[in-house]
Amino acid sequence: MHQQAAETLDEAFERLHRTGSEFDDKLSNHGPMAVEALVHSGQWEAVPAWLDVYTTRLEPVARPTERIARDGWREALGDRARDGDWIALFTDEIAEQPWREVLALWWPRLLPGLPGGATHGVIRVGHAVRALLEAGESPVRLAEFAHAMAYFASSNQALPELPRLAGGRTPFDALDAVPPLPAGEKGHINRRLDFLAGWDRWLTATLSVRTADTPEEAQSLLADTVHAATLRYLRRGHGNAVMNVHGVTAPNAVLRVLPALPTELWIPSYTAAWATSSAVFAVYMAPEDGPEPPAPAADAAAAMESACAHGDEHVIKLADTAADVHARSDDARALSAGVLAAGLVRPLRE
Repeated sequence: MHQQAAETLDEAFERLHRTGSEFDDKLSNHGPMAVEALVHSGQWEAVPAWLDVYTTRLEPVARPTERIARDGWREALGDRARDGDWIALFTDEIAEQPWREVLALWWPRLLPGLPGGATHGVIRVGHAVRALLEAGESPVRLAEFAHAMAYFASSNQALPELPRLAGGRTPFDALDAVPPLPAGEKGHINRRLDFLAGWDRWLTATLSVRTADTPEEAQSLLADTVHAATLRYLRRGHGNAVMNVHGVTAPNAVLRVLPALPTELWIPSYTAAWATSSAVFAVYMAPEDGPEPPAPAADAAAAMESACAHGDEHVIKLADTAADVHARSDDARALSAGVLAAGLVRPLRE
């Protein structure tokens, strides 16, 4: 990463660490995720001005209230009121051992609750890990990792426990088989996800995907999951243009974390990411395909430049993931996803 770009990223993270993980009654602070995506894509010069607009609605960072005991963390899991306590815990953790060891210890503890906070906790971790892997360690990047892991912990919410995947479908075919939520089931994402526990149609479709027998297969199937989710957004994302973004970006966040994890954690990571993507689309996608998707951007750089000009944090994150999919698959349809989102979501400065 260009030195000035890395410095811009650190300055942005430092500025954002004075703000809370959420604002306006459980809306997630997307600032750290969006600025990392902009810097990664070469749009780092736009970051300070983007933050000037975005940070006006944020709230101060939560302060610690009570120390979380190392053997009592389960009681604080999923408690958003203790975000400041989780930040303090992970700050201590990374001061005592390398961040990869902290990640390896906590990832299996937090993974079952991946859907919590509408998946923003794991998405923030994915961006923080990519920053560390690409730009290297700095005190501010390590602090962002601590903040990201803290939000993953404080927003944790588990999906219904699933039996072992045992189907033969590809992620593309299995995601196409996932049914939309019945029209009468509405409300906050937590209520929608709770409905899935007793919905056999969703369970059958979700379990129909291929299982992974090796870490390498898990990585490949997870990449296919992200690809399939990007194409699903093109067809059904208009059901809720913002919320369906997370069915794409959450599994990609997990894919970004894999290289920093022990390989024995790759298979459960794929399973959790797949189930979460399936769940998000089930509860938010449109029941029917939308109009013909827009033409793709000329290339990934153009897609990110356009997303940056639009300014909405979800559009930026979706274009960032679409660029990853295009780089892996050369499927130009992926670059249409950000274009579609930009047409459906209100611009930041409107």
